[in-house]
Amino acid sequence: MKIAVIGLGYVGLSMAVILSRKYKVYAHDISKKRILELNNGIIPFLDPDIPKYLQNNKKNIIFTTDKSDFLDSCDLIIIATPTNFDEDTNYFDTSTVEECISEIVNSNSNCTIVIKSTVSFNFTKNINKKYNFNRVIFSPEFLREGSALKDNLYPSRIIVGDKNERGIHFANILKELSLKKDVEIILTNSSEAESIKLFSNTYLAMRVSFFNELDTFCHLNDLDTRSIIQGVSSDSRIGNYYNNPSFGYGGYCLPKDTKQLLANYKEIPQEIIKATVKSNETRIEFLANEIVGRANSVVGVHRLSMKTGSDNHRSSSIIKVVEKITQVSPSLQIIIYEPSINSSFNFNYEIIENLKEFKKKSDLIITNRLNQELYDVKEKVFTRDIFHNN
Repeated sequence: MKIAVIGLGYVGLSMAVILSRKYKVYAHDISKKRILELNNGIIPFLDPDIPKYLQNNKKNIIFTTDKSDFLDSCDLIIIATPTNFDEDTNYFDTSTVEECISEIVNSNSNCTIVIKSTVSFNFTKNINKKYNFNRVIFSPEFLREGSALKDNLYPSRIIVGDKNERGIHFANILKELSLKKDVEIILTNSSEAESIKLFSNTYLAMRVSFFNELDTFCHLNDLDTRSIIQGVSSDSRIGNYYNNPSFGYGGYCLPKDTKQLLANYKEIPQEIIKATVKSNETRIEFLANEIVGRANSVVGVHRLSMKTGSDNHRSSSIIKVVEKITQVSPSLQIIIYEPSINSSFNFNYEIIENLKEFKKKSDLIITNRLNQELYDVKEKVFTRDIFHNN
């Protein structure tokens, strides 16, 4: 079987690497720089497991920028291109996904197309209707940045939005490649699979917001956040996980997925989804004001990434906090220490590449997750990281 993966972000690359364990895979991206790096064994983001698996299976994976290498001959093509949330239309921008589907349909009459990009409710149903076939399947991914390959090897569940032969076949491929032998397969229709993805991420965002609001209450009432979270989380119905306060939920998935689900509700009665989106905005505003109240002249921002072990700072909540600080107090100087970028990065704040210099210049250091390299200046640090985990 000949397989292709289009889009080599952390979803697409981890999927391509997993599939290459047993199949020949064409891995496509529009970025020539990314393809060149991958051909030289350079991984474009942090994921400790990918280099080893890539090295072991490099004979089975072909990195390319040219779709003509595989478009008309593949049995299975997986689309993992980005679908950012468009604030103007209030929907995901699925243009890259639609463009890929159109190219495949016009080149290959038998290929099964699997969407791994996050799309809005009824997208797959409508695209199949548009082309008058049933070859497009939606299969959501539930991967964490920094451990995407591990999450593919040990999936929490396999969900495929197709109950027919194509869907069963793809689900069995994923199960075959999994190292978790008892992984559950759930077959649904496409709209249900899309909804599972959106509701799952919105629930996680709601949980983050709940513990952040608990932390805000404790902070303003001089209570020990740690003790209260431990007491609450000791209830087995709540659970002692995903409960560490932060500067707000962020990253690539949670902000856009919650907004998309809210948009999908339209006239359907709801309050929790709307409150989850608003809660995150409130948390960011509250922390920005707290920081401004503590700062003198220079606020140092230690790392823009959302969590430890990740170098991704897309839609990072700490960036939102920094932007709000600038609005509240334009006179404050903001400096940033972020090893994954340099002074040429397109950002409106000064980048300090030397950690020692960064610590010295900063009157106050803010960080979403406390790193050991800040322990020697703890008296300068403002964080809501209680448990020192993600």
